[in-house]
Amino acid sequence: MTRLEGRVALITGAASGIGRATAERLASEGATVVVTDVQDEAGEETVAALNDGGNGTALYVHLDVTDEAGWQAAVERVLAERDRLDVLVNNAGLGDLAPIEETTLADWERTVAIDQTGVFLGMKSCGEALKASGHGSVINISSIFGTSGGFGVSPAYHAAKGAVRTLTKNVALHWATEGVRVNSIHPGFIRTPILDQAKGTEVGRLGEPEEIAAAVAYLASDDASFVTGLELYVDGGYIAR
Repeated sequence: MTRLEGRVALITGAASGIGRATAERLASEGATVVVTDVQDEAGEETVAALNDGGNGTALYVHLDVTDEAGWQAAVERVLAERDRLDVLVNNAGLGDLAPIEETTLADWERTVAIDQTGVFLGMKSCGEALKASGHGSVINISSIFGTSGGFGVSPAYHAAKGAVRTLTKNVALHWATEGVRVNSIHPGFIRTPILDQAKGTEVGRLGEPEEIAAAVAYLASDDASFVTGLELYVDGGYIAR
């Protein structure tokens, strides 16, 4: 399929895991992919693999999602080199495992800065370019733990991902008449290095990064042209409990 032919997609945290799988999927559907991360070597390798594989045109941009000036520079570079921005995937994230008694203020602030403030800065910085696209689409990666209490630990992660869920709906309404759709995806337990030891879900297995990427591709495309403010759970039935 070439549902994203001629479009430019910026993906945060795209050097590995769900972000890399998303870059591969969007490129395979015709998008020019802007891979952003703080892992420069892995990010450059991802871009090299995409370009060498003939899956699409890709470039790497170093981006710390907590840095407003970094966001502005990234958007300026994309517009200078690709002349447009159609899709924003706010994927970069950080997990934590401690209960509230053991969560330091520094740990709380770091998790919230990356998982929540980074999403805010992404939409704020990319907004005007997305409005000019005519096909603007934002996909914010939240979590099943943005809706549920999980296992009673990781308070910063839950708080940040819950904020992403609500912020998505807020901006979706604000941009509803300006040609930009804003949706959130809520992954369950996905096979990434962090979760390789997890037991799985109601369907008896871990999800694969490619399954999240497929959901992103749908929301990025015109197949979802009437979809905004949605929270899409790709979780093997976990949240249905």
